[in-house]
Amino acid sequence: MSIDGFVAGPNQSMDDPLGLGGTRLHEWVFPLAVWRSGHGMEGGTTDASTQVIEESLVNVGATIMGRNMFGPVRGEWNTEKQWKGWWGDDPPYHHPVFVLTHFEREPFELEGGNTFTFVTDGIEAALDQARRAANGKDVSLAGGARTAQQYLAANLVDEMDISVAPVLLGNGERLFSGSATFDKFEHARTICAPNVTHYKFVRR
Repeated sequence: MSIDGFVAGPNQSMDDPLGLGGTRLHEWVFPLAVWRSGHGMEGGTTDASTQVIEESLVNVGATIMGRNMFGPVRGEWNTEKQWKGWWGDDPPYHHPVFVLTHFEREPFELEGGNTFTFVTDGIEAALDQARRAANGKDVSLAGGARTAQQYLAANLVDEMDISVAPVLLGNGERLFSGSATFDKFEHARTICAPNVTHYKFVRR
């Protein structure tokens, strides 16, 4: 998240999926070995952010995301050219992923244990399916902003890891917007790392 509260910049598109300036929010993570290995790349560095990334991955059994995070396709799915996400043939999840959408689509599976299921009957239905698939492990809420806002407003979020980059975007997608209240969350940890500060909040 930027220091002015945005998790993506304005004018998101196929060529600029994080919006204008949005990539700058993630520049701290790209050099890390733990991130690079998850995306099929070698080498990389280690710093205080390594612990944060490792902990975010260690016990996750399923992921939920909105359609905007899955890809730029809008409206009915194109049955001739099915979009399979930004990540190519080997996404970094390696577990079941549930995509919120208003339009039905058959699930599909890619290598490495990556399965994608499309849920049309709301956030609670997606959470129920993800919990069953996770089989006792955690369910990760990957985003984007509007999906996170819905789960926050429904009091369905137990923990938040917020990584704040020293960037001002001025416009775009805000994480904290809408009807959510935060009085049940308490600050659990702060970790300062190069080009980012990590905050953890847990529900009391």
